[in-house]
Amino acid sequence: MTLFVIVLILLALVFDFLNGFHDSANSIATIVSTRVLKPQWAVLWAAFFNFIAFLFFNVHVGTTIGTGIVDILVIDPMVICSALLAAVFWNVLTWYYGIPSSSSHALIGGVIGSVIAKSGIHFVNFQGLIKILISIVASPVLGIVLGALLMLCTFRLFFKSTHHKANKIFRKLQLLSSALVSLGHGGNDAQKTMGIIAALLFSEKLIGPVFYIPVWVVLLCNFVMALGTLFGGWRIIRTMGMKITKLSPAYGFCAETAAAFSLFLATHLGIPVSTTHTITGAIVGVGSLQNISTVRWGIARRIVWAWIITIPATVLLASCFWVVTAFLVRLFGLAC
Repeated sequence: MTLFVIVLILLALVFDFLNGFHDSANSIATIVSTRVLKPQWAVLWAAFFNFIAFLFFNVHVGTTIGTGIVDILVIDPMVICSALLAAVFWNVLTWYYGIPSSSSHALIGGVIGSVIAKSGIHFVNFQGLIKILISIVASPVLGIVLGALLMLCTFRLFFKSTHHKANKIFRKLQLLSSALVSLGHGGNDAQKTMGIIAALLFSEKLIGPVFYIPVWVVLLCNFVMALGTLFGGWRIIRTMGMKITKLSPAYGFCAETAAAFSLFLATHLGIPVSTTHTITGAIVGVGSLQNISTVRWGIARRIVWAWIITIPATVLLASCFWVVTAFLVRLFGLAC
């Protein structure tokens, strides 16, 4: 490997770490807000299941990222560099303001923007992009619907139970549901970095003539994402777990289970969805059944706007980063 490729792999791992850091709220916010686990234990719980996710899922999502968004033949180290810089910048910016935007869509926008800057829009795989854009709408809607349905079933099954008894049962069940969300997060989100690193290695002819994701890349990406989750994004935890709506253990269990099901389905289909979108939709779904007025719709609208602008913003950022990178390469004669 050249020094530049090694640096880019490290940059990809920085993105992976920030993804876990940024998205830690997705799997622990509800379990923290319902006081089932203290934040420090919830983070350890989520990080463990983030790491072992590779044991349960194939790498279809990573393959989609590596080959399904743009023509892989135009991907080179400069494209990867620009995409990663845009995604990392966006993650840090949204973390700073406590906005649970999508790390996945930041990376997707980064790849698209850098390829457009390099070779033009006709190298974008619009069929794959449309599938991802549909998932932007479908994942929170599915979360809302499943969360509401699970909540209705819970009302039906525990109608005669006392509040204390129901809480005691669902506090235990939330340990399982939060573990499932963490598995889904590790299984879907870590694969985005896997796909980027594999695309980089493929472009440099370091993994042979056929695209695949090496085992060491899988293990490394899951480990780094778990490490990011371990450090946690406390600003976003407050938004996801406490500012959208107030949750009881039963509501938290239903939201997490709905989100986990959606993530498992998307990962099985190879669709790189946003964990943030999915869990937020599920929280809104169960919260609106509790009492429509308990959902803080102003916070929800702020989150939705972040979803809408993430891909356009990172497309623009990555295009700018590619222009700057290309200028520096010509200026200093760097070999890419």
